[in-house]
Amino acid sequence: MAGAVRQPIDQASLERYLKKNLPEIQTPIDLKQFGFGQSNPTYQITDAKKQRYVLRKKPPGKLLSKTAHRVDREYAAIHALQDTDVPVPKAYILCEDDSVVGTPFYIMEFLDGRFITNAEIPNVSEQDRREMWKDAVRTLAKLHRIKPKDVGLESLGKPNGFYKRQLRTFKGLAESQAASKDAETGQQVGQLPHFDEFLTFFGQEKDQPYDRGVIFHGDYKIDNLVFHKTEPRVIGILDWELVTIGHPLADLANLTSPWTISNATESWPRKHADYAFLEPSNSRSTRKDHPGLPTKEECMHWYQEEVGFPISERDIAWATAFALFRDSIIFQGIAARYATRQASSASAKEYGQEREPFARMAWQKVEEARRKADGRPKL
Repeated sequence: MAGAVRQPIDQASLERYLKKNLPEIQTPIDLKQFGFGQSNPTYQITDAKKQRYVLRKKPPGKLLSKTAHRVDREYAAIHALQDTDVPVPKAYILCEDDSVVGTPFYIMEFLDGRFITNAEIPNVSEQDRREMWKDAVRTLAKLHRIKPKDVGLESLGKPNGFYKRQLRTFKGLAESQAASKDAETGQQVGQLPHFDEFLTFFGQEKDQPYDRGVIFHGDYKIDNLVFHKTEPRVIGILDWELVTIGHPLADLANLTSPWTISNATESWPRKHADYAFLEPSNSRSTRKDHPGLPTKEECMHWYQEEVGFPISERDIAWATAFALFRDSIIFQGIAARYATRQASSASAKEYGQEREPFARMAWQKVEEARRKADGRPKL
């Protein structure tokens, strides 16, 4: 998984730093780079005792956003959760001195386990496949049960109003992206179907899920988890770049997105088979080939059993609709970058074309949320 170093760092400088600040890692070291962690470059350190560690750093050069690539936030979250029942790698040290390897970095434990990139979890038994999905859901609930203040993470973000802030952010992005013009034809990317209606629906407080603020991973999904090498359980959550205080249903909607996007355009499941699978009622279902896969409803039930607070079917539908709305704007952004030839590959063009199908799916979920009974659980 770790290979040649694509983004070199000053290894001699790093070794001097380790000798002084983290002598547990014995020099000289061997350095490799992982294929994942493209946003924040991620390296494997093998020390003189053949012990492995992971170094994750801010990318080099001028960054477009001051709030992105916050490795200090990643470190803070992992370090704070080490003494809880949430499985995370041990965080050893944070270095914010640019002079060592060029940008801030932190070093954490190397987790020797299974990295699953396919949500269907192939090549395991029916029992293990079901239990691995159940433990992924259970682990998310463990994270959401923790009160940020109890582990010193209350400064990660505001305790409420997550969806309101998200709506403002994505409204602004969509408006600017829609105005982007194709470099050759001059044609605008255009706005998403039902855009104004989305803003009206999502902006009404009476329709929003009960406002909660939990430790929010931001990209919680199967391929950001490390499973035990032989047992069907999660031993670590990775990629904390988006960690903040947020609404738990946004994480849950992200985890269960394979069921949601299975109903996308014909192209989507074929192009992204590792991330989407189809319900048994569909003639193209792959669940029969992977016995043990739970249904989305089972995942929701497991989550509610573990998390300790009630959520209604209407709230789940609302959160799923918002997740699809957000995705459609992300695809619109890809289309805008393609239009201005900032992303000129054929795959970027295809991704951009998914913006309208995802918006239509989002609108279907809005209508589903409206149909759900208005009686939410008493809190």
